[in-house]
Amino acid sequence: MNIISHLRNLLPLMILLSMSSFGFSQNPDQNQSSFAETDLVITTETLEDSSAKETSLDSGNTAWMITATALVLFMTLPGLALFYGGLVQSKNVLSVLMQCFAIACLASLLWVVCGYSLSLTSGENEWIGGTSAFFLETLSLENLNGDIPESVWVIFQMTFAIITPGLIVGAFVERIKFSAVLLFSGLWLLAVYFPVCYWVWGGGWLAEKGVIDFAGGIVVHATAGASALTLAWMLGRRQGFPKSLRPPHNPGMVMIGASMLWVGWFGFNAGSAAAANESAGMAMLVTHISAATASLVWMFIEWKKTGKPGLVGIVTGTIAGLATITPASGSVGPMGAIIIGASAAIVCYFACGFVKEKLGVDDSLDVAAVHGVGGILGTLMVAYLGWNTDLGGLGISLDSWQDQLIVQAQGCVAAIVLSVVATYLIVKIISPLLGGSIRVSEEDETKGLDQALHGENAYTLH
Repeated sequence: MNIISHLRNLLPLMILLSMSSFGFSQNPDQNQSSFAETDLVITTETLEDSSAKETSLDSGNTAWMITATALVLFMTLPGLALFYGGLVQSKNVLSVLMQCFAIACLASLLWVVCGYSLSLTSGENEWIGGTSAFFLETLSLENLNGDIPESVWVIFQMTFAIITPGLIVGAFVERIKFSAVLLFSGLWLLAVYFPVCYWVWGGGWLAEKGVIDFAGGIVVHATAGASALTLAWMLGRRQGFPKSLRPPHNPGMVMIGASMLWVGWFGFNAGSAAAANESAGMAMLVTHISAATASLVWMFIEWKKTGKPGLVGIVTGTIAGLATITPASGSVGPMGAIIIGASAAIVCYFACGFVKEKLGVDDSLDVAAVHGVGGILGTLMVAYLGWNTDLGGLGISLDSWQDQLIVQAQGCVAAIVLSVVATYLIVKIISPLLGGSIRVSEEDETKGLDQALHGENAYTLH
């Protein structure tokens, strides 16, 4: 293909990227509906074979999904905890580890009590799931989800519910009461995560429209990012923001945590294929490519602006690339992954500065700029990159990329609006229960949350 043809293919993408800069499926069957057309001869034998596959357990797929589940949990514990822990001051490290660990436990129980049922079982409407599976009452050893045990599907999806409120931790570190973390996270899962999960992955109204969110650009990253920005604004700035804040106390810990997230993300994205198949393989490949591309581009941008390539910078680029490829990982090829990774680094890098410098919001660890903006960007870009086979696109749900883009944008807007409104209301509701504020006192903030709230230190030096 000549250069003119390449430019013609990339023109819509350039327009889309420009829009994203200014404005800034988990359903395994959904995103594969638009592969290249083939002639099929359907026989009775073929149908019987297909039916048998749907109703019998596949040990290979089961083994892969168990592995993917462990990888996604590994992202939060210890990956996210170490990543965030290294970014804060040493007097607040333990508090961050505690927040991530406690949220994981709380989300797990809520998922069992009502989350799975409200998110992924059929309801009487298109807004929220049913109540039949409360306390996993309908679960048995014989139950299958496709060709894997339903129990495996339950816990795989549980790990997504664990990490999503965990991401929001980065917005409120070093200044929030631990009781507020627990109350907010529990109510947020009920008010935001479970409904949006149903809308996209449970057969709700966005699923019916044909939205593509392979592994969580809308469900995980857009919701977490929008809520993080809202909560950081309501909570107020940390002492010394922005001029006298100390740099990350342990960049080495940040790198270790980011590396764990990178590895765990293979379970996040490739596991969303719900099978050990070619879709999982491609999802794993494009996830890695996007992360590597974003890391290098972010590093070079920072190198150009500051004169030095920083470790914290390059791994932040890694997370941006991972978040941005997430919704598109089931629909794009390697070329699309390179474009997404490069776009993620550029857009998210400048979004970090915009949030803190222009908006003046102390989103402490850049949750909104990296996860929120990245997730939204990837969700929008999948419309064109998933459609354009010349750039490695594997197919989209709707007939044209323009129609797909509209649906993708609708999904992002709906998730953002619900996240912002719900976050605001939750904070207003829980503040009177916690002495009028969810923020610690100035004395406790100065002392550090490790000692003030938990009576422990992350480090004991002799």
